[in-house]
Amino acid sequence: MDNLLAYDETWLHRVNPSFKLLLSLALFFVLLFTNNINVLLNMTIAQLLLLLCFSGQPLSRLLLMFLPFVLLFVSSSMSMMLFGKGDTTWLHWGLIRITEESFYRGLHIGLKTVNMALAGLTFALTTRPVALFYSLMQQCKLPPKYAYSFMAALRLLPIMVGEFQTLGMALKVRGVKRRAGLSGVYETLRLYAIPLLAQSIRRAQRIAVAMEAKRFSSARNRTYYYRIGFSQRDAYLLLYLVVTLSAALYVGQHFPYFHVGDVRYKVI
Repeated sequence: MDNLLAYDETWLHRVNPSFKLLLSLALFFVLLFTNNINVLLNMTIAQLLLLLCFSGQPLSRLLLMFLPFVLLFVSSSMSMMLFGKGDTTWLHWGLIRITEESFYRGLHIGLKTVNMALAGLTFALTTRPVALFYSLMQQCKLPPKYAYSFMAALRLLPIMVGEFQTLGMALKVRGVKRRAGLSGVYETLRLYAIPLLAQSIRRAQRIAVAMEAKRFSSARNRTYYYRIGFSQRDAYLLLYLVVTLSAALYVGQHFPYFHVGDVRYKVI
């Protein structure tokens, strides 16, 4: 499994996680208030380059991850394209009415959706959860009891998946077969839910006792095994975003791909 999910670590993985999260949130608001479709297209290209070149993931895996993005783009843009309002009609067939204005507005919404998804995927693929929570504790002063609780919950997820698979194999070895109909669904839920719930309660209780024994409820300062700090790589990421956003704004306004200004108003 580790070999299947192997990746190369780049400088982007070593950017401070809290700083990267702050930049991702800032980028989210920039995208939210950007209404020029040419600028959005340039920002999409910039984010794609960052993801493809510095995520450390194989191209085949990234292409597989892009498949949901295609669905997001189509689903978010087609509703506006097919049923939007406008003055210049391109196609009118029954309830479907595609106008020039609705087409560009739908493209605008689709590009916003894809951009936000790309920003989230870049952050997720280049940030380790443990490093993120350590950084939140050290740089953002998140209380350790909350941070370690989240990390324990994340650690429990693969354990529960493994227990689910083990329970399924045990039932199969014992010859338990699923019955048809609603009674079969209820029986399957009972066979899986009760053991998994009992194991989860026992494990959560042991974790809570262990955290209490280590004084996670104490207000005193704690020491950390991992020390997360700032470095030049943080400046590299900030510089990349500032340069690409500035270039996207300049090229989008002076060398537009579409003769469209603000899509909220009439197409120019």
